[in-house]
Amino acid sequence: MVNVEQIEIIKHIPLAELTKKIKDYSIQAKILKRLLFINLRYSGKTVSESCILIGISIATGYTWQERWNLEGYVGLIPKYGGGKPSKMTNQQKEALWEVLHTRDHWSTNEVKQLIQLEFDISYSMDQTRRILRNFNMSFGKPYPHDYRRPIDAEEIFKKKSQK
Repeated sequence: MVNVEQIEIIKHIPLAELTKKIKDYSIQAKILKRLLFINLRYSGKTVSESCILIGISIATGYTWQERWNLEGYVGLIPKYGGGKPSKMTNQQKEALWEVLHTRDHWSTNEVKQLIQLEFDISYSMDQTRRILRNFNMSFGKPYPHDYRRPIDAEEIFKKKSQK
C-alpha cells in the first residue's frame, strides 16, 4: 500500500480561518525581524552590520530605522496599501460570475471579450486569468469532445465488454 495516508488530519478550524491565522503570524514574523534589527542597533551595531546579521539590504535597514525614529513600534508594522483598486465593482463581478456559470467552457480570450462588451472594461489576458482564478475557475483548454460519441457511451461499452 503505497501513498496511503495512515493518520488523517482533524480539521479543528475552517480553511479560511487557518489561512487568516497564517497571514497574521507571517505579519508578526516580519515585525519580529524588524524588532531584532532595532535591538541590534540598540546594542551598538552599525546599520550595515545589523543589516548583514538580519539578512536585509542597507537601504531597508535605514528605512526601518527612520520609521522607528518617527513612529516607534507602530512604524515597524507593515503598511500594505492594498494595491490598485479593481476596475470592476463587486456588483459587476457578481454579474460576471453569473454569466460565466451559464456555460461549461470559456476560453480566457472569450472572458476578456465578454468583460469588454458587458462592462466596457479592458483587461489584459493575465488579469483575466487572475479574475478566473479568484472565481476558482480553471482557464485551460478543455478536452475535445467527439460529436459522434453517444451520450450513453460508457453503458454501451460495459454491455459489450461483458459479452
